[in-house]
Amino acid sequence: MENILAEKILDVKDIVIKFNLRGQVLTAIRGTSLDVRKGETIAIVGESGSGKSVLTKSFIGMLDKNGWVDSGSILFDGEDLAKFCGEKPWLAIRGKKISMVFQDPMTSLNPLRTVGSQIGEVYALHRGYNAKKAETAAIEMLNRVGIPDADKRHKQFPHEFSGGMRQRVVIAIAMACEPRILICDEPTTALDVTIQAQILDLIRSLQAEFGFTTIYITHDLGVVANVADRVAVMYAGKIVECGQAEEVFYDPRHPYTWALLSSLPQLGIKGKPLFSIKGTPPSLFKEIKGDAFAARNPYALKIDFVQEPPRFEVSPSHWASTWLLDPRAPKVEPPEIIKHLQESWQVQNAWLSGSKA
Repeated sequence: MENILAEKILDVKDIVIKFNLRGQVLTAIRGTSLDVRKGETIAIVGESGSGKSVLTKSFIGMLDKNGWVDSGSILFDGEDLAKFCGEKPWLAIRGKKISMVFQDPMTSLNPLRTVGSQIGEVYALHRGYNAKKAETAAIEMLNRVGIPDADKRHKQFPHEFSGGMRQRVVIAIAMACEPRILICDEPTTALDVTIQAQILDLIRSLQAEFGFTTIYITHDLGVVANVADRVAVMYAGKIVECGQAEEVFYDPRHPYTWALLSSLPQLGIKGKPLFSIKGTPPSLFKEIKGDAFAARNPYALKIDFVQEPPRFEVSPSHWASTWLLDPRAPKVEPPEIIKHLQESWQVQNAWLSGSKA
């Protein structure tokens, strides 16, 4: 619970992000808010297309050219990042204070340049190191992220590294300037389970060493359970529930969170089909009336189709935007499968702990 008392390092308020696509305007982020605290690990989860990557790309000025922050604020280091125009102001933020690790290391790295030169470039750009000093720093960072024989391997090209080693190189690039915030966009998606655990352990050990804040973007709730202090659940461009990891896993309140958790493969029962969320997310080209999840929500109330729910506080560190939390709403119990989650999660964590031993 100490994280809710920690200093805010990033404060996102009512942010709206739009894109112009073939003459139509798509509202990818619909007035969402999020506070990120110093030294914590927060995970943003949701289906593909929910807006997770778009939201975090706005923190480093990497929205596509047809996208823009329409309203709201992103407060960091006494500045509103939402008001930045052009590349120049972002050079003092991107890579230096806020870095990002992308999900596919092969497309993140330049195949025509050695890995050492790609790490050294960050030191030269942001710290003004000469070629020799940048090379020495790159070798040291490769050692820190667990690349063996770094003094030799820094001269190799990305195709000479395995997938897990390439991801370590990408992490080394992101960590070169010791950022205050590290954004990890599905950092283990392309890796097998054993390597996943190693990469998550590496990020955790670097966080302990450097004291940065980590923001995970993922749809893998197993990863979230293993690493996150807090969880923000995102749907159709808006965060609908946020709380400590234990609160969101053990006491979820939004029907969409129930549906996501029910979809966990480890909750499946042998001989029965896995749970899936019926229907599709709403079109973000159109104005959404009421609760965006209403059409897919078996627990939806009449008001869900008319009026968007406000935030309801569950605890000082946990809130959800659902009319089911309104005192006037009928009492609805979460699905039976959610009640078995704690036991399943404990079994999973025991397995993960064993795989690391």
